[in-house]
Amino acid sequence: MKKISLPVLVSLFFYLVFSLACAQTTSKEEATKEETTKEDTTKVPAPPKVKYVGSLVCKPCHNLKSKGKIYDKWAASKHAVAYEMLANEESQKIAKEMKIKDPQKSDKCLKCHATGYDATDKEKGPKFNLTEGISCEGCHGAGEKYKSMKVMKNPELSKENGLIMPGEKECKGCHNEESPTYKKFKFAEAWKVIDHSVPKKTE
Repeated sequence: MKKISLPVLVSLFFYLVFSLACAQTTSKEEATKEETTKEDTTKVPAPPKVKYVGSLVCKPCHNLKSKGKIYDKWAASKHAVAYEMLANEESQKIAKEMKIKDPQKSDKCLKCHATGYDATDKEKGPKFNLTEGISCEGCHGAGEKYKSMKVMKNPELSKENGLIMPGEKECKGCHNEESPTYKKFKFAEAWKVIDHSVPKKTE
């Protein structure tokens, strides 16, 4: 029987070590690839934000006498002039005390004085207008998906498409102690002021 020389044994040793190292690297790469594939298949893209359409889109249907002329009630409310109020003397004084240069451009003020103040251009319909103040969509949600007559006639479908029927919780999102002009918020009394329920049909 022939003896295996030392150089051959050394070569075989390094060959085995190299083979094992390659096998481990390949296994790790395959495992990483598999994990990445799993992650990619489970990732769900964030849904695009719904567009604000503006109160003028609501007006044709929500200003009928039979519906209680809801648009006119909103237009005569303090909500409708909330953005304009930021330019008055009192607001300017408060802004100065809070070290805010222009309240009509400050997110601290706009978050409760202008619907869609932080919306991107892609999230604004052609009739959207920041100067509407706290518009219909400020309380009922961006209306792109629920604005059609077909959807609005179905209460459940409307809610599924983003319509919000606000209550005390939603109102307190702005009517709270963070406001520099806050006064104790009494929901029942405040609701009477802005109530724009559709009149019940009389037989």
